[in-house]
Amino acid sequence: MIYEIPPEGASLRQGDIFVGLPRVDISLQRVPVVTQDDEQIEMTWDDVVRDGNRVTAILAVQPVVAIVVSQDCDATRAPDITLCEVRKFREVEKKCANTTAPAKWVDIITQQARLNQKWFYLPPDPQVGFQDKMGVDFYVTIRVPRQDLDGLRRLRRGRLNEIARAHFRERIAEFFRRYPYDEWYPLNAEEMTQYQKSHPDAEAYPWQTIAHLGDG
Repeated sequence: MIYEIPPEGASLRQGDIFVGLPRVDISLQRVPVVTQDDEQIEMTWDDVVRDGNRVTAILAVQPVVAIVVSQDCDATRAPDITLCEVRKFREVEKKCANTTAPAKWVDIITQQARLNQKWFYLPPDPQVGFQDKMGVDFYVTIRVPRQDLDGLRRLRRGRLNEIARAHFRERIAEFFRRYPYDEWYPLNAEEMTQYQKSHPDAEAYPWQTIAHLGDG
């Protein structure tokens, strides 16, 4: 498919796929802290900052699949490496939760991949351990020390080939430089009324109210 298997000694690169990397989950409202008396108490992160002291916290850690998003130069020299979590595609793109028809999959994988900048599609390939369609979730980032990751190259299952890696690089850039805007802002009042029938959460701008019907 779109993957290749690098030698175990190959340097880290953007597009390298790892298994079993730690994702740390923390609630800023309920931080389990171990006191100097080895008691466990809960604090808010605001309390921790206000106290100004270094604390020992108990955090939930789970092993996940992740892909390197740091550029090649950073992957070989930077102190930390940034990766994004990889999960089943149906979890990353909720619109395809019940998709089964091949024609519908083709639409999602081709057309939606151009429109939705929040994920990157990874096809199944048992060689890299993907039994299902997978997706890179650009919202979920993981930071690990480069030297530590370099020492765990045995957890690398594969990497994107050159065609996929070039596409992946552009998708990362598109995601982080994207301009957030409400796509409905140029609609007039009548058009906005129609738009809200399929997008009920969209809030009209002042120029899209009934009072401005004559302005369009």
